[in-house]
Amino acid sequence: MNLGPAEVILILVAVLLIFGPKKLPELGKSLGQGIREFRRGTQGIREDLEASLKDEPKAAARSEAEPQAKAAAPAPALEAEAAQK
Repeated sequence: MNLGPAEVILILVAVLLIFGPKKLPELGKSLGQGIREFRRGTQGIREDLEASLKDEPKAAARSEAEPQAKAAAPAPALEAEAAQK
């Protein structure tokens, strides 16, 4: 979606005719605030996603290590039986 200079001028003229010269600064300010809020929201989502992707390998390594540690540790009942003999 490439807009050339002619299309941009046509859009600006249409906006000027629809909203009028008095409302144009207010419209620009509102549009700028909306774009700013949208960028903040997308940046926050991006940061959350990157943080969860960084934490995911650590959590996967921990979950893989837990079953191995449980399998390596002798059961308490077996230790008690060995102590009685």
